[in-house]
Amino acid sequence: MTTPDTATLLEDAADRIADVSRPDLQIMLRRAALLLRNSGSIAFDADIEEALRDLSGEFGKTRNDTVRFIVREWLEKNTYLPVHEMDEDVTSMGVHGPHYS
Repeated sequence: MTTPDTATLLEDAADRIADVSRPDLQIMLRRAALLLRNSGSIAFDADIEEALRDLSGEFGKTRNDTVRFIVREWLEKNTYLPVHEMDEDVTSMGVHGPHYS
């Protein structure tokens, strides 16, 4: 099970604002402020941005998640990072996640 990201938590809180406690809302807003303060954006050439948009749509991921995925894959393939071991139940890993047999 994965934990929801800050954006998802904020969207959920906005949908049920009357039900969210003040301390929980403060925590979410502080996390969001920290993320905004520490966020950085990489500007690419137009052709790379177009390819990233296409891949993001194909992967069903955000632009930043797609960039992270590409960088991780490159680092693993070039042995800068250890390759993640696959579970025995997983037969293949594609761009859309594991496929089970």
